[in-house]
Amino acid sequence: MPALTLGFIVNPLAGLGGSRGLKGSDGAELRSLAMTLSPTEKQRSNERAARAMQCLCTIEHVSILTWGGAMGGDLCASLGLSHRSVGQHNATLSAAADTRLAAEAIMAVGVDVLVFVGGDGTARDIFDVVGDSFPVLGVPAGVKMHSGVFAVSPEAAGELLKELAMGGLVGLRRQEVRDIDEDAFRHDQVRSRFYGDMQVPGEGRYLQHTKVGGRESQELVAADIAAWVTEQLDQGFLYIIGPGSTTAAIMAELGLDNTLLGVDVVRDRQLLLADANEVDLLEIIAEYSDPAKIFVTAIGGQGHVFGRGNQQLSPQVIRAVGVDGVSVVAAKSKISSLDGRPLLVDTNDPQLDAELCGYREVITGYDDRILYPVASMVKTEEA
Repeated sequence: MPALTLGFIVNPLAGLGGSRGLKGSDGAELRSLAMTLSPTEKQRSNERAARAMQCLCTIEHVSILTWGGAMGGDLCASLGLSHRSVGQHNATLSAAADTRLAAEAIMAVGVDVLVFVGGDGTARDIFDVVGDSFPVLGVPAGVKMHSGVFAVSPEAAGELLKELAMGGLVGLRRQEVRDIDEDAFRHDQVRSRFYGDMQVPGEGRYLQHTKVGGRESQELVAADIAAWVTEQLDQGFLYIIGPGSTTAAIMAELGLDNTLLGVDVVRDRQLLLADANEVDLLEIIAEYSDPAKIFVTAIGGQGHVFGRGNQQLSPQVIRAVGVDGVSVVAAKSKISSLDGRPLLVDTNDPQLDAELCGYREVITGYDDRILYPVASMVKTEEA
């Protein structure tokens, strides 16, 4: 099982205004008030963070990138969690700019999921850095939490992260980031503003998926996956469709002929190239200079997404497209049959395999995605 790398940021001021009947913890005035609060009141955010993160104390293959001091490093050290601080704020009290700076630094190093502890204001700061394309999970610690990016409790957040680290089926959903105007709220006026959506993990066993007679229907799931994928296709993109019955459903949804055991290329919903080999793929990528994306599925009983039955998708082809351009599609039943083992890559390029490893999004149905580990059997030397 590959290590789960978490980004971890605590807003130590989150929730401080709640015990005083205030309507939030944003703004300079409330930051000044924080200097007068009791030690117990000041510990609210870190206590809730500890309740979430202590679930990971017994999990060996979890590493944490955090911000030093009260924004995460101190808590990780107190719990004995393996962690590395990539920076630290210098002021006595942290501010929104510190949250954004921490998020930028952690994302630059690279993590699988970014966990933050705070309220709606913190969620908004994280959204400013991360946007809508990266998994985040909020541990609720604020006064007001109108956003859908938070777990229902600190313990729920911890259990979800534990399940993810243990190879469970953890889904991905788009959830709203919302915040209210605190000044208006203090005058009994509720003005909620939508800021955007973020990708948030949720327990896969609670997600609805297509079933027939109590068992997942492979054909219906493949059709659901195909319907979702084809709705997301953009004009002017090259789509490289790998072999397999699940990817074949994508071609069927487009009304195009498919090479079941080969690789096809689609552009603007038209078949551009059928049964392409490595040379064909490299030439067409170079010729069109369009953004490109690869769709692959798990092949064989071991769950290989590269290196079994799709060698046309060589390291050179994958690098030409880019690691971020790889999308995995698979039914949950196929993932479940791995019994917690990761999906595998074996491209014959150990460095590329290492880049493909980690926790990746897998499309498992119509607007239904999970986070699942991808690993390589080849060990690479650390620099």
